[in-house]
Amino acid sequence: FRPDEIMQLDSSPLCAADITPDLKRQFAFLSGGRGDDGSPIIVFPEFPTFGEITDREFHNVLTYLTSVPSLSSTDVGFILVIDRRQDRWAAVKGTLLRIAGSFPGNLQLVLVLRPTTLLQRTLSDILFKFNKDEFKMKVPVIMLSSVTELHSYIDRTQLTQELGGTQEYCHEKWISHRTAIEGFALMVKTTAQTLQSFGMELAETELPNEIQATTSLLSKHTDKKDKMKVTIYLFLNNLPQPLVFSISLSLLHFRLLSQLDETERAFDEFWLRHQTKLEQCLQLRHFEHNYREVRVLLDQVFEKLVAFSEVGISPAHADHIFCELTSYEKRVCVLDRASLLANEGDGLIQNSHYAEDSIKPKCSELKSVSENVSSILRAKKDHLLKAMELHHCLERASKWVDDGIYLLASQPVDKCLSHDGAELALQELERYLDNAGQNQLTDTIISSDDQVEKVFQKQMSMQDMFDKRRVSLKKLAAKQTRPVQPVAPRPEAFIKSPLSSPGESPTHPDPDHLLTQCKVHSDSSKDRNSRHASLSEEEENLAVLRRHVMNELLETERAYVEELLCVLQGYASEMDNPAMVHLMPAPLQNKKEVLFGNMAEIYHFHKRTFLRELEQYTDCPELVGRCFLQRMTDLQIYEKYCHNKPRSESLWRQCSDCAFFQECQKKLEHKLGLDSYLLKPVQRITKYQLLLKEMLKYSKTCEGAVDLQEALTSILGILKGVNDSMHLIAITGFEGNLSDLGKLLMQGSFSVWTEHKKGHAKVKDLARFKPMQRHLFLHEKALLFCKRREENGEGYEKAPSYSFKHSLNMSAVGITENAKGDNKKFEIWCNSREEVYIVQAPTADVKTTWVNEIRKVLTTQLEACRGTEKGFNLEPISKFIFHLVAFKKTEEKKAESCSPDVNSSSSPKATGKGWNKTSLSLDASEEQDGYSSAEDPLNSDAEDDNGIKLCAGRYTVKADFEKGGADELSVKKNISTCPFPWSLSV
Repeated sequence: FRPDEIMQLDSSPLCAADITPDLKRQFAFLSGGRGDDGSPIIVFPEFPTFGEITDREFHNVLTYLTSVPSLSSTDVGFILVIDRRQDRWAAVKGTLLRIAGSFPGNLQLVLVLRPTTLLQRTLSDILFKFNKDEFKMKVPVIMLSSVTELHSYIDRTQLTQELGGTQEYCHEKWISHRTAIEGFALMVKTTAQTLQSFGMELAETELPNEIQATTSLLSKHTDKKDKMKVTIYLFLNNLPQPLVFSISLSLLHFRLLSQLDETERAFDEFWLRHQTKLEQCLQLRHFEHNYREVRVLLDQVFEKLVAFSEVGISPAHADHIFCELTSYEKRVCVLDRASLLANEGDGLIQNSHYAEDSIKPKCSELKSVSENVSSILRAKKDHLLKAMELHHCLERASKWVDDGIYLLASQPVDKCLSHDGAELALQELERYLDNAGQNQLTDTIISSDDQVEKVFQKQMSMQDMFDKRRVSLKKLAAKQTRPVQPVAPRPEAFIKSPLSSPGESPTHPDPDHLLTQCKVHSDSSKDRNSRHASLSEEEENLAVLRRHVMNELLETERAYVEELLCVLQGYASEMDNPAMVHLMPAPLQNKKEVLFGNMAEIYHFHKRTFLRELEQYTDCPELVGRCFLQRMTDLQIYEKYCHNKPRSESLWRQCSDCAFFQECQKKLEHKLGLDSYLLKPVQRITKYQLLLKEMLKYSKTCEGAVDLQEALTSILGILKGVNDSMHLIAITGFEGNLSDLGKLLMQGSFSVWTEHKKGHAKVKDLARFKPMQRHLFLHEKALLFCKRREENGEGYEKAPSYSFKHSLNMSAVGITENAKGDNKKFEIWCNSREEVYIVQAPTADVKTTWVNEIRKVLTTQLEACRGTEKGFNLEPISKFIFHLVAFKKTEEKKAESCSPDVNSSSSPKATGKGWNKTSLSLDASEEQDGYSSAEDPLNSDAEDDNGIKLCAGRYTVKADFEKGGADELSVKKNISTCPFPWSLSV
C-alpha cells in the first residue's frame, strides 16, 4: 500500500483529546485563516496570564496546532498574529521570547499588535529596536499599532471578529470537531493498517502442498477477508455527517474517506490476486493428485498388459482371452481419464497458471504413456487375433490327423489283402489326402510353441503312416495272382499198384495237392502277419479313441470354465453393481451367496488348477486318472454346491421374472436363462464319471488302468455322498444332531416287517399283508428308519422329505444275512432278538451291499472293543463270529432240533452273521401300516466246521490258543445268562 499524507495528522503522539484542558485555555488557536500565499494563521489572543503558562503547556499546544494543517501548508510557514493591545511591553517581550525559543514549525511572518497606551506603545517601539537581536527571529517581526494595519497584511475574511475580521470562530466547537475528526482519522488509520497487515500476511503465506491444506487456507483467508469487509462496511455506515464548521475540516473528512476507499480498493486488488493464486494452487494440487493416481493406474495397466502374454490353448480359450481383454479394455477407464487430465492441464496453462513449468511436463508424460498403453493394447489384441487364427489352424490340422489315423485304423486288414480291397483302400486314402491342403500345417506358421510342434509331429507321423500304407496297398493292388499252369502227368503217376500198402505214398506227388499245400502255407503266413497287423491296428484304434475321449474332456472342461466365468461376471458381479440395484426385487438383494453358492470357489479351482493339470495329460490320456486321484479332495467342494442348490432354485423361481435377470441375460446375449447355467456344476461332476468310464473302456491294458478304475470309484463315491447327503438334509422330526451319528454310509428305501418278543411269546404288530415302507439311513453309529413323503411343487421343492420314525444304536445291533430263504431279505435285530426287523431290499445286489456295509460297521466296533479289552486277543473272533448263525425257535418247537436250510448251508453267503447288544425298542403304536408275519421270522440254520448242527440257545465262544491255532475255536452250549448273547473267554 502506498503511504498516505493524511496519516501525518495522526503521526504526532498528541491529539486534541490528550491536551483538551490546555487547548481550552485558548492562549493560542488555529482559526483556519490563511495568508495570501496560503500560510496558516495562528492567533495569540489577549491572555493576561500568558506568563503563567508552563513550558509543557505552551509546547504541547503549539506542537498540536502546527501539526493540524497539511504538510504542503506547513512547508510555506505559519503567520503568527499576537494580540497584546491591552498588555505591556513585558508581555510582548515574553511572548516573542517563548515563540523564538520553542515554536515547533516554520515561521513566515510575526505580526504583533503592540500595546495601545501611549507609554507602553512608546516603550515598545524603543525597546523593540534595541532588543531586536535578542529574539533571534529568522523571520520579520512587525509591530502594528492597530487592526487596520493588520488588514494590510492579512485579508479581513481570514481574521476573526476580535481582530476586525469577518471569520466566525468558536473555540469550543473547534476542539469538539478536532476530537471527532481525529477519532475518525484514527479509525481510518487503524483500518488501513489492518488491511495492510493482512495484506502482508497474505503475501508472506507459503502455498501448501496438499489439497486439504490448500482448501483450508483458502477458506480461512476468505472468511477473514469477509469479516474485515463487514467491519469496514459497518464503520462507513456509522460515520457522522460531514463537518460544516470548517471547510478544511470538511475537506479533511472527505480526504480521509477517499483515503480509506483507496486503501480498500488496493486491498481488494491484492486480495483478488491472492485469491486467484490460492485457487490456482488448489487446482494444481488437484491436478497433481489426479496425475499421481492416473500414473499409478497407467503403470498397473501397462504391467498387466505386458504380463498378458497368454494366447490360449484352444480357439475357444483364445476367444475367451480376447473377450476378457476387450472387457478389461472397456472396464479400464484410465486412458479416458488420462486424456481428460491432460486436457485439463492444457486448460490451466492457457489460463496463465503460475505453475506452467510444472504442469506442462506432466501433460506431455500423460499423453506419451497413454499412447504407449494404447499401442500395447492394440498389439495384444492383434496378437490374440493371430493366435486365434493359429489355434483354428491347429484344431483343423489336429482333427485332420485324428481323422486320418482313425481312417487307417478303420481299414480292415483282411479286406486289404485282396486286389479289389487294396484298390478301394488306396482310393480312400488318396481321396483323404486330396483334402490335406487346407488342413495341413505349413512351414510359414511353424513356431517354437510346444503345441504347434506336437501337432506338426503328429501330422508328420500320420503322413509317414499314410505313405507306408499307400506303398503296401499299391503293392497289394499291383500284385497279380499267378495262374497255375496245367501239366500233363505221366500215366504211371496216377496208377496205383495193387501191391502197394495203404500208407505208401506215390513217387510223384499230386500237383493239386502241392498247390493246396502252398495255399495252406501261404494262408498260414498271411494269418500270422494279419494277426500281428490286427494287434497293432487295434492298439492304434484304442489310442485314437482315448485321444477322442481326452479331447472331449479338455474341450468340455474349457467350455465349462468359460461358462462359470460368464455367469460370475454377468450375473454375480452385477448384483454388486449400484447401477443395477434398482432392478433387483427385495427378496433378491444381498442373496448372492444363496443364489450362486460356492460357484466362485469351483471356478477358481478349475481355472487355476484342474484344467491346467488335465492339459498335462494331453499326450498320455490313459494316465489322466492320476489327476483325478490327486484332486479328489478338492472335488468335494461340489457337495457344498449341491447342498445349497435347493435354496438357490427356490430363490430363482421366486425372482426369475425380475428385470435384473432379463437385463443381465440381454447383455450376455444368452438364449438360456440363469437356471440352466446354475445347473452346470451338477452336470459337470456327473459328466466326469461317464468320461472316466469311456477312458477306462479303451485303456484296460494300459499302465493307468488301475488309476482310472480308482478314480472312477472315487468319483462315484463323491456322487453317492452328494446324493446321500441330499436325502439326509430332507429328514424331519429327528431330535438331535445328525452329525453326531457319524458319517452317512448308505441310504435307500426298503420294505420292513417288525416283530417283538415278550417273554416266550412272539407279538406281531398288525396282521396286515402290507409291509411298512421305510427309508433307511445307515450311519457309523446309528440306523435311522424314516417314512418317505412326496412333496408337491416344482424342481427341488418336489423332492421327497423323510419323517423320522425310529433309530437303532449300531453298538446294539445284530444281523442275519438270510431270512425265510428269500435272497432279498435280511434281518436286523437287537435285545437278544426281542426286536427283529425283517428288511426286504429291491434287489439281491442291494441287499448284499447293505449287509456288507453293516458287517464293516460291526467289525469296526468289535475291533475297537478288542482294543479296550486288555489281555484278550479278539482277532480270531472277528474271523469266526460271522460264521455263527443266530437261531430263534417258537414256543411250540422248543424241544425240536434245529434243522438247517439246505440252500442256506450250501452257500457261504447264506449263513447268518451278527450279534447284538441292548437296544431301543420300537413303539408298535407308532406305526399303523405295518405287518407281522405269521411265520417264523427266522428259520435259517448253520453248521460248524465239523458239520455239527447247532441248536437254539446262548453260546460261549472259547478260543483255546494252547491246543490249537487261531482258527480252531470250540463252541459250547451255555445256558447261563451273560451280559451279551455271546461271550469271549481265552
